[in-house]
Amino acid sequence: MTAKLSNAQIAWRAAQDIADGAYVNLGIGFPEMVAKFQPPGRQAVFHTENGVLGFGEAPAPGTEDWDLINAGKKAITLKPGAAFFHHADSFAMVRGGHLDVAILGAYQVAETGDLANWSTGPKGVPAVGGAMDLVHGAKRVAVLTDHVTKDGKPKLVEKCTLPLTGVGCVTRVYTSLAVVDIEDGHFVLREKVAGLSFDDLQAVTGAKLHLGGPVADIDVPEV
Repeated sequence: MTAKLSNAQIAWRAAQDIADGAYVNLGIGFPEMVAKFQPPGRQAVFHTENGVLGFGEAPAPGTEDWDLINAGKKAITLKPGAAFFHHADSFAMVRGGHLDVAILGAYQVAETGDLANWSTGPKGVPAVGGAMDLVHGAKRVAVLTDHVTKDGKPKLVEKCTLPLTGVGCVTRVYTSLAVVDIEDGHFVLREKVAGLSFDDLQAVTGAKLHLGGPVADIDVPEV
């Protein structure tokens, strides 16, 4: 199998599609890494549902201020003009449609855009939390994920078998092997890792991949 992208490279690739000045919520886990990969000349405004707007990348080890954390209880830094607010006000921003982008992890994404990112299983995220508000409150929902599970099963599927976080909400998926859009109930392949054939990618994808034009190689740096 062709070498896959690291979590940091997936996060870097997703960061390139965020418009300057966009209001963006980063989900718990490796989506949090997106904050450190802003393209030159662009600056998103990052939102965390526990009540901070305008945070930056994680602080250097040993410099953490544990009064400043995101929803995943990870230490954050603040950008000039950052604001703090009540949890209820944070969700009013989400539910009011004031976020441009929500970036989350996933267990499964269906070709219809359905998302499953929590599970009642023994090792899963035990509750949906604020994700169900985020995926229907944000104007655009992107998912960052490995292309397959640890035991090699597809995470891009025809239909989710785990509890749903949202229905028809995901618009783009950034995986360890590809960039895939969801359009008209189909997975549309936009980019793939260099050296990986379409057939090999299809073999580890649980639903049909469609072509909407030329497929580019994912161009990512070593990060």
